[in-house]
Amino acid sequence: MHPSADPIEAVSQRLARFVGSQRSAWEASGPETQVFLDAAAGTLEGGKRLRARFCVTGWRAVAEKDRRRDGIPESVSDAAAALEIFHAAALVHDDIIDNSDTRRGQPAAHRRLERDHARAAWAGDAGAFGRSSAVLLGDLLVAWSDDLLEQGLQDAAHAAAAREVYALMRREVTIGQFLDIAEEAAYTTAPDNAHADRALRVASLKSARYSVQHPLLLGAALAGADADQNGALAAFGHPIGLAFQLRDDILGVFGDSAVTGKPSGDDLREGKRTLLIAFTRERLAPPARRLMDELIGDPTLDAAQIASLQQTIIDSGALDRVESAISAYADEADRALRGAPLATSAVGALRDLAHAAIARSA
Repeated sequence: MHPSADPIEAVSQRLARFVGSQRSAWEASGPETQVFLDAAAGTLEGGKRLRARFCVTGWRAVAEKDRRRDGIPESVSDAAAALEIFHAAALVHDDIIDNSDTRRGQPAAHRRLERDHARAAWAGDAGAFGRSSAVLLGDLLVAWSDDLLEQGLQDAAHAAAAREVYALMRREVTIGQFLDIAEEAAYTTAPDNAHADRALRVASLKSARYSVQHPLLLGAALAGADADQNGALAAFGHPIGLAFQLRDDILGVFGDSAVTGKPSGDDLREGKRTLLIAFTRERLAPPARRLMDELIGDPTLDAAQIASLQQTIIDSGALDRVESAISAYADEADRALRGAPLATSAVGALRDLAHAAIARSA
């Protein structure tokens, strides 16, 4: 048990111990391996620990309903930490796919490994080394997440239910990531009035379920949640997850780079076919829509072109419509908690987490 008043600190400590054990296990494998492990450890630094927070609060929502208040079990801390490692893996692969140079204001993993290659004066192309190594780094992090989850589940009473949630999350986010990539090309074959629904399909699988709903249900599973408790948490988690992703989409176009750690308008250069873009296209005349389609996904867009696209999105009303959708999802989630068979104190924490996930600038 972890009696700490801050269970997320317990998660961070667990991550540090796990990484330390991995360093020790591979100490004799040479300095090149340590470069790789340094990069892995770097991906776990910083961040909001959002998924860990939802996991722990999902456990509390069920466990504290049954008056169990004797601290967070190690199985929950381990599961929450495993989620953070899996998230790091997803970000490493995401940055390769999007050719992003930065993450949280620091070089993306593939750029860090490229830099390590150059600093060591190794032979060959540093960029190719960085990309190839980062693919393997993401794979290593996925393996680490499984390892840590299984360590936590060794003596857990509800291990099978927790594994089922975790496995579904992994499958869905992988499919969602593929659909996100595919939509940048496949949008040309879809009717214009279907783009919004397709964008929400990606948001649901790639982010909403994996960022909020599944972490909640993982924690709840470890507490032995019943069908009504799972239903309430799922009905809360999915709309909050959608609202979280829509806020992310807005920040990807309008965010302050000094706060987000990524260049302003990066989603426009990367060609993200988000709800923001779908709503904008709906209001444009065909010539303007064709021009927008030509610009979205051009990695060479300059500041003036980004500013022009931003203004087009605002003038179309798309930004206001997405903000309204965020508010509607937040209201839907709040209704799901009313009268739910969950611990009162945890319901308050869920509302606070929902606000933090939606009302953010990074």
